[in-house]
Amino acid sequence: MKRIGVIGAGAWGTALANAAAKAGRDVVLHGRDPALIDAIARTRSNEKYLPGIRLEEKVTPTTDLARAADADAILLVTPTQSLRENTSALAKLLRAGTPAIACSKGIENGTKKFVTEVIEEVLPQAKPAILSGPGFAEDVAAGLPTAVTLAAHDEALALELAGALSSQTFRLYHSTDVRGVEIGGAAKNVLAIAAGIVAGKKLGASAQAALTTRGFAELLRFARAYDAKPETLTGLSGLGDLILTCCSPQSRNYAFGVSLGGSSTVDVHGKKLTEGVYTAPVLVEAARAKKIEMPIAEAVAAVLAGKVGIDAAIAGLLSRPLRQED
Repeated sequence: MKRIGVIGAGAWGTALANAAAKAGRDVVLHGRDPALIDAIARTRSNEKYLPGIRLEEKVTPTTDLARAADADAILLVTPTQSLRENTSALAKLLRAGTPAIACSKGIENGTKKFVTEVIEEVLPQAKPAILSGPGFAEDVAAGLPTAVTLAAHDEALALELAGALSSQTFRLYHSTDVRGVEIGGAAKNVLAIAAGIVAGKKLGASAQAALTTRGFAELLRFARAYDAKPETLTGLSGLGDLILTCCSPQSRNYAFGVSLGGSSTVDVHGKKLTEGVYTAPVLVEAARAKKIEMPIAEAVAAVLAGKVGIDAAIAGLLSRPLRQED
C-alpha cells in the first residue's frame, strides 16, 4: 500500500489525499477539470473547494485517469448519484484485486443499491470497501484529530487499508460490517436535514435532542433489517457520524435543513451537493419494502417532494400516538 489513487478533487477528495500523504503514502489526486488541476499543481492549494489548506508534497494532481488507477488502492471520492458514471472509465484501467474504497454516503436512486454494490457492478475486478464516519474535509485536511471507520468484507484487507491510511491525527478503525457502515452514512444525511429544520424553525435544544435521538432509533431499525452489527451502529460510522452531522453548520445536510426551516418555501435546487436530498426518497422506499417504521425520514422525504409543508410535517410527528420507547 505504497501508492494511493484518489478519484475526485473536491473538498473531501483533497482532504483524503492530504491525509493519505501524511500517512506516508505517495498519492495521485485525479480531477476531470484541467483548469482546476492546473491551479492545484501550481499553487499547491485547492482554493475552489478547500481554500487555505496547503497540499502535501507527496500528492500529485493529474487529469490522467490511468495514472491515478496505477495504485495499490483507490479512493472513490465522488457523489453517490454519479459514482457509477464517474468510475465506469476505471473498469479498463484498474488491476484485478485492487481495493476500491467508496468515500461517499448514500443510496443510488433507481437501483436502490448501496455504494459498494455499485462498485461490485462497475468494477467487478476490484475489492470493494467503504470509508465513513464523523469527519469534515476542513478538519481532516488541516490535520486536526479525526477518527472514522473503514469496512471491507475481508478483515485482513480492512486492517491493511486502515493501517495504510492512518496517521497520528487521522485514525481509522476497521470493520467487516460493510452494510452497517453504508447504512449509517446514508441515513444520517436524511436525519441531519430534519435536525437542521428544527434549528431553522428555532424549536429549541430540547426538540433538537429529541429529534436526534428518535432519528437514531429509526437508523437502528433500518440497519437491523439488513443484519448490521450493533457495535457498528453505536460506533463512529453510526452514532458518531449522526452526532456530528446533526449539530454543525459545517454539514451541508444540516445547513440545508436550517435554510428550509427558516424559509416559507422549499427549494431543493441550486444548493451545494446535499446527499440527503437524493437519499431521502430511496431510503423511505427501502424502509417501506421491509415494513420498517421511519416517520422522521418519511416526513423529510414528503417535505422535499412538496407533498406536505414543514409546519404540517412537524405537527404530524408531534401528534403521533404515544408509545413505549424502543
